[in-house]
Amino acid sequence: MVENKNKFCNLKIISYYTGYVILWTAALMLLPIITSIAFKEWNTVLDFIISIDISAGIGMIFILFGKDTVGKVKVEWKHGLIIASLSWFLLMFLSAIPYKLSGHVGSYLDAIFDVMSGFTTTGLVLTQDLEHLALGMNMWRHIITFVGGQGMVVLALCFLVRDTAGAYKMYVGEGKDIELVPNVKGTARIIWKISMIYLVVGTLILWINGMFIGLKPVSAFFHGLFIFMSAWSTGGFAPMSQNMLYYHSFSYEIVTMIFFIVGSFNFGLHYAIWQGNRKEIYKNIETQSFFITATLASFFVALGLSKLNVYPNAMAIFRKGVYNLLSAHTTTGFANVYSRQFALEWGDFAIIIMTIAMLIGGSACSTAGGFKGLRVGLVFKGLIADIKKLLMSERKVSVFKFHYMKDNILEDGMVKSAALIIICYIILFSIGTAMGVYYGYPVSNAAFEAASATGNVGLSIGITSPSVPAALKIYYIIAMYLGRLEFMSVFALIGFIAGGIKKLCRRYSR
Repeated sequence: MVENKNKFCNLKIISYYTGYVILWTAALMLLPIITSIAFKEWNTVLDFIISIDISAGIGMIFILFGKDTVGKVKVEWKHGLIIASLSWFLLMFLSAIPYKLSGHVGSYLDAIFDVMSGFTTTGLVLTQDLEHLALGMNMWRHIITFVGGQGMVVLALCFLVRDTAGAYKMYVGEGKDIELVPNVKGTARIIWKISMIYLVVGTLILWINGMFIGLKPVSAFFHGLFIFMSAWSTGGFAPMSQNMLYYHSFSYEIVTMIFFIVGSFNFGLHYAIWQGNRKEIYKNIETQSFFITATLASFFVALGLSKLNVYPNAMAIFRKGVYNLLSAHTTTGFANVYSRQFALEWGDFAIIIMTIAMLIGGSACSTAGGFKGLRVGLVFKGLIADIKKLLMSERKVSVFKFHYMKDNILEDGMVKSAALIIICYIILFSIGTAMGVYYGYPVSNAAFEAASATGNVGLSIGITSPSVPAALKIYYIIAMYLGRLEFMSVFALIGFIAGGIKKLCRRYSR
């Protein structure tokens, strides 16, 4: 009887906080509603009114169901992990409603695909005819990728949670673990403050740049706003189907490159620099790891493209090769070449380098995906430490350290944990590659697309399209979801659901 009561209390506390995350994310639909009213897009206004009513209603039901447990039930680790993963799962369906109502997706599956792609800052797109998409709908596409970069739970924590211990458990469940200040609610607010300041500055710079390259002032503003949202969140969405190729501008490419590299860095690094600790830029293990892997990958891509004479000179190789490589490495997904050019012109060597870069990704506790530079650095340092231990005298005891916001002792548990997550990513990537090959795509193409989905990148080699098999679309959705939340919170949700089903089966089998 006590066990049943505990299970019910667990369900109610999860319901309460999940409802609040849903409610605050639903409130974001007011922004595209206001945009659509301003530009007299009345059908889009109606689409979002219907969507916000459904989403807010479901959020309130969840809150009311669990309200009486607040303050009475302590939020445990399992609760925090499940709240994060369940919120994302439910919001995928709710946030897809305006997509479906817009008439620009072929099916509801395509709609939830694009929503998960946005929330996870992936950037793979199934929405059709972007050139004629309502401005309010385009606003929604970029809001969900901007909010997804910071995190829906992080957004909710800015307003809701008073219990610091419980807040931290939900915060970690969304794939973040750094505390900028002792209070997690304060950390969430700092993350959003950093992002909003960059949003204002970045939009202004891109707005001016947009007018400089010939866009009309209003159009230049919205292009600048949308492109910055995607660049900062390493999201890859763009208001035009040609993505960055639409602008045909070297200056636009340079500005976006700066923003998506900066956006891929740890929020802790941003905060440290803002606090005056500029040495953290070159002392941090993540920036060291990124610099090394990005330099090597850029060199090899340039080498591969030079060998094939794909581009006429060094400037063209930089614009088309290095730009797309860095977009892949930071898991942004901006592209200034057509998707099929990767497959038809770049050659297998450059494709392999791009695939590796997409899997590595950016920094931990950032907007970027992939298995992260921090884990690569830890595994590498762990390997070096093990080699040194073998060469040392057995009597000598050595302590190995690494710098990540502060000097830390390198422990075997850290290295094993990092290696375990990397292995999970590789398994997920391998399954996706195998599925792509099963459906008839070449191995290199299937691997490229699987890495893009698993690493939350968004670059496509031409596989992702409305005509792709439904099973492959579902796999990509799962890969984006698992990759962004870094597995553990999703595993906790699966375990919680499986436990409930098992208990029901036992009850009815008696």
